Amino acid sequence: MDHRERRRHGPALPGLLVACVLAGLVLLRDPGASGDRLRELFGTQERRAEVVALPAGAGEYEFAATQPGSEEPVSWNPCRDIEYVVNPAGAPAHWPQLVERSIATLSEATGFRFVYGGETDDRNFTSRIGALGRSAPVLIGWADAEEVEELAGDVAGVGGAAYLESTGRWTYTTGMVVLDTDVFVDLPPGSDPRELDLQAAILDHELGHVVGLGHVDSREELMYADNVGRTSFGTGDLQGLALLGAAPCS
Repeated sequence: MDHRERRRHGPALPGLLVACVLAGLVLLRDPGASGDRLRELFGTQERRAEVVALPAGAGEYEFAATQPGSEEPVSWNPCRDIEYVVNPAGAPAHWPQLVERSIATLSEATGFRFVYGGETDDRNFTSRIGALGRSAPVLIGWADAEEVEELAGDVAGVGGAAYLESTGRWTYTTGMVVLDTDVFVDLPPGSDPRELDLQAAILDHELGHVVGLGHVDSREELMYADNVGRTSFGTGDLQGLALLGAAPCS
């Protein structure tokens, strides 16, 4: 078995899953509030897409975090776009195909609408919420263990999200994925298609953390901590992703 199939998926970076309480009226600190933000304030938001039907069958899923005093998951606001940017430094040449494929997979499974914000030189993989609770776009990038120590050993990628309190609910507002440059090598023409599938599976797994899934104990799910060769989400993964996408607007 290729050693890359046994690579581990890392947990969210310590300190990334932080809770920052928003203070004051949004209009006072954000006088240029967009139409979307105004609709949020007055309760007239609309979902970006239809709620994904819950897949049938038996499976296992876990949420990375739940609402205080509840089993309801912390999720993203399905009535707002999720902006993401990519830092391609250290990435394989086929990174656009890889990212586009995984983003499409997560969008289809959750109903969240992702919007590409372009390339960036941002390499802040630990603090995605700035002053006054302003959130940076989700960052996807590549690094080695020298730069991101959580990639040491056999960890192939790390992903997670940060949440804020808004209208009495915790809501994810930003996140990051950082992938091991030693694993994500260039795939020359004629390469085994399974190599691309395995790389995409690692990115799918880490984006699963970004949208709100945790690790599970079942090897039948892609959110199992170790990559044992599975290249697509399992039934439980898809059930958890659908439930995250069904969260109310916040």
